[in-house]
Amino acid sequence: MKVIIVGGGIGGLATAVAFHRRGWQVVVLERAAEFTEVGAGLTIQPNGLRALDAIGLGERLRAGGLADPLAGIRSRRGDWLVRNDVGSLKRRFGSWVTVHRAALVDLLRAVVPPDALRSGIEVQHVQRDGTVRHSGGTSTADLVVGADGVHSVTRRSLWSHLPGPRYVGYTTWRLIAPPQRVEGSVETWGRGERFGHVPMPDGRIYCYVMANAPAGSRVGLDELRERFARWHHPIPALLGSAQEEAVLQHDTHELPMLPTYVSGKVAVLGDAAHAMTPNLGQGACQALEDAVTLAHAVDTLGVRAGLEAYDRTRRPRTQLIVRRSRQAGAAAHWTSTPLTVLRDAVLPLLPTRFFARSLIPAYTWTI
Repeated sequence: MKVIIVGGGIGGLATAVAFHRRGWQVVVLERAAEFTEVGAGLTIQPNGLRALDAIGLGERLRAGGLADPLAGIRSRRGDWLVRNDVGSLKRRFGSWVTVHRAALVDLLRAVVPPDALRSGIEVQHVQRDGTVRHSGGTSTADLVVGADGVHSVTRRSLWSHLPGPRYVGYTTWRLIAPPQRVEGSVETWGRGERFGHVPMPDGRIYCYVMANAPAGSRVGLDELRERFARWHHPIPALLGSAQEEAVLQHDTHELPMLPTYVSGKVAVLGDAAHAMTPNLGQGACQALEDAVTLAHAVDTLGVRAGLEAYDRTRRPRTQLIVRRSRQAGAAAHWTSTPLTVLRDAVLPLLPTRFFARSLIPAYTWTI
């Protein structure tokens, strides 16, 4: 049996590993000149690690160093708005790991046969019958998997009548700062903007910044430093230590709900199926879940029944996570002063279980 995977990012490579381990012939078509990941840090949460366990890679990632879940949310002055019981979260759900995105891609790529990885191939159209037209010609397979991101050619080929990605109103910067002392993983909320920092095992600090902005607008590091100069420590120091070339900026998109993730012999997964806001940090984790679930279903039940089972299992779950993620970050992007003052006064009064409700469905997944 043969599977063609469109896209060689985290979701695509995880899919390749999952099918290769089940004895399938695997072909991965990647538009870029090489298989790598442009990005910064990435936190793999307990459900994502369990997905990696299913393809034999969870312990390898854990061996690089464990991380803590989000310690909580602060105001721009440094007051705690939300405090998480980090120890309880780890005891209840398992491990967290923070890595560079490229390191996870390298881990996955190393397990896929080199002759299965075909870079520099631009896919132009995908058909329901498993035919893929691309810059190198035409290929066919028993199954085609579209793991080609938020602007997926696979999705456009088969669901061309449906709306495309929607800009959610804020842009995101990501960077890695040099090693320095920080108080765990913390997110800070202002008015229409926020800043998060996450320690990495090698001592460096993964930082992300989100701010309301028109689509397509671009802001450099100097402007970010000025914008966050009066926020609490260590935010100014982290931005001050970063290098301009280390900063990546991308507009944030969400994908409208698809009525199905499958069509004929084709399935979509990851951002191609359910691109979501990064507020719960679940994008990569959901792609990993998709990959192992799809491989298990199709290899166990056959292509047709397996695709039906994949869609029946994954679509409700991922669309729930999309909604929860949207809701989780909404209050951070309020711009009204009275509303943000009220938010900062009310959040510390809410019980911890109020916030846990949005997290439990994500963390408790098993295949």
